[in-house]
Amino acid sequence: VPEKLPVLPLKSTVVFPRIFIPLSVGRRRSLKLLEDLPPGDRYIAVAAQLDETAEEVTFDDLHHIGAMVRVQHMLKLPDGTVQLAVLGVRRIKLSGAISDEPYLTANIKAHPEVVDQQPSIEREALVRRAIASFQQLVALAPQLPAELASAAGAIDEPVHLAYYIANHIRLTTDERQHLLEMDSPREKLEKLLGHMAHELEVLELGRKIQSQAEESMGKAQREYFLREQLKAIQRELGELDGDQAELSELRERITKAGLPPEAQREADREISRLERIPSASPESSVIRTYLDLMVSLPWNTSTGAEVDVAKARAILDDDH
Repeated sequence: VPEKLPVLPLKSTVVFPRIFIPLSVGRRRSLKLLEDLPPGDRYIAVAAQLDETAEEVTFDDLHHIGAMVRVQHMLKLPDGTVQLAVLGVRRIKLSGAISDEPYLTANIKAHPEVVDQQPSIEREALVRRAIASFQQLVALAPQLPAELASAAGAIDEPVHLAYYIANHIRLTTDERQHLLEMDSPREKLEKLLGHMAHELEVLELGRKIQSQAEESMGKAQREYFLREQLKAIQRELGELDGDQAELSELRERITKAGLPPEAQREADREISRLERIPSASPESSVIRTYLDLMVSLPWNTSTGAEVDVAKARAILDDDH
């Protein structure tokens, strides 16, 4: 590890050792840093910012545990930004600032993870658990390509596996940084198992909700088509359902009631409305009651009594 390196501050990104990651660079000092890199093997230090929104940062504005990376590819875009592809080489500690201009340069030290004093059988069991959880997550998460599962299965080193999983699952920048700073590979994997268990629970619940919604929608659609098919069959057979039979009976009662022309027109209008609205609606009940009343009135029955309009008016005037 060199004693000093130029430092590229990162917003919302943590680079892990042995992990390949793309970066986008657009700030003045960062572009100058890339411009000054020598040809051939190009190594820089990267560290996440404490404040992800800050544009101009100093040594004290960075997390001091970061990574030494090798710049694999560099492409300058028409808008002036540069797209990088970097490979994390090792974990490092930024031990002190050297300069802020023309870009940040710092003293660095290697900061390797500790070797866990853990029986090999326990280490293997932990690795298998982590791989199994990650593969289950890949199977459920639509944004994770299926090939990630087989690639994880080929990793048997705890540190490498932890960084590989952390690079692909849903974690905040602070959670990624915390994982990078943890010294114990065992603790890294155990922490990731907790994150994956939570994510799996969320995905399972989401899938259950989606399945229930699709099932409910499918059931409603099936019921609709079955009802339409039943109506078509009844029409073919000349049969009527309960509502249609009731409407037919009501029409027959209206016809037999011998309504006066004006009342007949009103009854015809209301029964036409009744045919167009759902039988379960409150309006349907009101119309049926109204029509029942109309046909029950004695339209053609007379008592034979003489009606004295003048006398009736006089009585009403006296009472009121």
